Amino acid sequence: MSYQQRKASSAKPDGANRTVELLKLPFRPLVCGTARDLKNNLRIRSGAVAALQKADEAYLTGLTEDINPCAAHAKRVTVTPKDMQLACR
Repeated sequence: MSYQQRKASSAKPDGANRTVELLKLPFRPLVCGTARDLKNNLRIRSGAVAALQKADEAYLTGLTEDINPCAAHAKRVTVTPKDMQLACR
């Protein structure tokens, strides 16, 4: 990523200064480490990691959308573990 791209991404008004490339960095070792625990000498393509990350983001986004009303119903701003347990039911 070039300097101009980083500068442009950090100047976004919504505060989203992280790019997709930066978010992929910690996710790949997590996937590879989990796969290594299941089977040795397993190779994972970058497209597969991207698909797993997209599915993970979709799941977590949906879960967060379910958790926030639980906290709001209890008249709280902070999400607690019991909100997460309730949303997972």
